[in-house]
Amino acid sequence: MSYQLRIIYAGTPDFSVAALRALIESSHKVIAVYTQPDRPAGRGRDLQMSPVKQEALMHEIPVYQPVSLKDEQAQQQLKALNADLVVVTAYGLLLPPEVLHAPRLGCINIHASLLPRWRGAAPIQRAILAGDKKTGITIMQMDEGLDTGDMLAVAECEISADDTGSSLHDKLMSLGAETLLSVLPGIADQTQQRVKQNDADACYASKLNKAEAKINWSQPAEEIERAIRAYNSWPVAYCEYEKNNKPAKLRLWQAQLIENENNAAESMPGKVIAESASGIDVATGEGVLRITELQAEGKRRMSVSDFLNANTLLGQLLK
Repeated sequence: MSYQLRIIYAGTPDFSVAALRALIESSHKVIAVYTQPDRPAGRGRDLQMSPVKQEALMHEIPVYQPVSLKDEQAQQQLKALNADLVVVTAYGLLLPPEVLHAPRLGCINIHASLLPRWRGAAPIQRAILAGDKKTGITIMQMDEGLDTGDMLAVAECEISADDTGSSLHDKLMSLGAETLLSVLPGIADQTQQRVKQNDADACYASKLNKAEAKINWSQPAEEIERAIRAYNSWPVAYCEYEKNNKPAKLRLWQAQLIENENNAAESMPGKVIAESASGIDVATGEGVLRITELQAEGKRRMSVSDFLNANTLLGQLLK
């Protein structure tokens, strides 16, 4: 029979909050929370607590924010908490061997992909970019590698045709919390089966950056549409257009594939071949993409119909 586990929870962003909340509401005891140090944010660059720290403080759980866990003092502090288990979800700090072996039952990780596919920092967005039809959550026993540990549980999630990085994030956040709770009894009893990963099937989900979100109109419309969905809501896909004879940034929030009805094959990739309240049609390396929601530089996010009330892109070559 399983019993109440003494758990240290390590996480930082919004994605980590659901699992922490589920643990707090469970029969197990969260004895401490580890999260990244407060960092400057916003226009005023004031120090801001992570979402996980905010949740922990609401429930009066002790919070630890070491800059690194490689420091011997930080390691001794963690060991002194005498935890049964450490649960990690998008913490953002490397766990050295001394930390991995400190809890009685080791450390487990909630990872947002069907391992070994998409090991690394941005599995949600990389799955959309690649055109994957499904993804999911893997609960993994952590080892010294990058998402290479034995799998304890897997839960699948379909990637729908209109899923964005943001919507899939929310689906997997909830699924991660559910899957974690389902696996804890077996971990506590030490009866949970472990399945080794096949390293040959592994893909690396590199961290997102703003530069990669610039659209290359020479790519097929299908790939560009996936990029726009994947980068919504960060870093947000963008291109450049001409405004008052100067280049200006145009962020692209939503788009859709359409049938080629405007001789796009004869147009240069990036050329706006039609526009209406339904969208702005752009020729690509293969096919036509219709932009339906965008954001001009210095403006709010808006529908194309609102944008066209004061602007036109017809005939322009987007870059």
